[in-house]
Amino acid sequence: MTTSKRERERARRREEKWTQRQAQARARKQRTWTIVGAVAALAVVGGVVVLALSANSDAVATDKTFTLPPPSAAEDREWTGELRTSAGDIEFTLDGQAAPQTVASFVSLAQGEFFDGTQCHRLTTSGIFVLQCGDPTGTGTGGPGYSFGPVENTPEDGFFPAGTIAMARAQTTDSHGSQFFLVYEDTTLPTDTGGYTVFGKITSGLDVVRAVADAGTADGAPDGSPATPVTIEGVETQ
Repeated sequence: MTTSKRERERARRREEKWTQRQAQARARKQRTWTIVGAVAALAVVGGVVVLALSANSDAVATDKTFTLPPPSAAEDREWTGELRTSAGDIEFTLDGQAAPQTVASFVSLAQGEFFDGTQCHRLTTSGIFVLQCGDPTGTGTGGPGYSFGPVENTPEDGFFPAGTIAMARAQTTDSHGSQFFLVYEDTTLPTDTGGYTVFGKITSGLDVVRAVADAGTADGAPDGSPATPVTIEGVETQ
């Protein structure tokens, strides 16, 4: 298949997925974003409010069944990929050597189209600077129907530079699911609860996340749903 034919085929598949997602969206009632269950801890560091990220992997909004793959599925290598969103495309790499279980899970979910049509439901703009995605319910409490741990590859000093891709979790370190966050400005998170797994980094498209952050949250609060809706249209990995 020539390059132009491949591009046309990819465009056709994207259009089909978009049409399907639009139909599903019209069929669903509009959800109200809730922070209930989305905040694991609240700390004050140097006078700055820091909200520790969390996720609950019990609630599932899909008719597919997903099973946690073994760490070996990450193949002990670097993966490349693209996160296609309604706000723009984001290219990334995944570190299958440093965070094998997390990368294996993310790749499996991406290949199973788990993320397609989901919303990036949470934006924080004070103290920590992240956009959180990967919840099929859009509430901060959803996941793939399984959870795993412990935390892998977390920085000892809690420093997450801009462009970092890390896993959200609940209060325990074995509560990873499908939710992840994109760091758009240098951020320091508390380390006393076990840290957060770093499993990738943005290589292109950080400006897309920053543009969403610049628009702020829907209600103007420092922690809430983004004013610019962000829908994941598809995730490709290789």
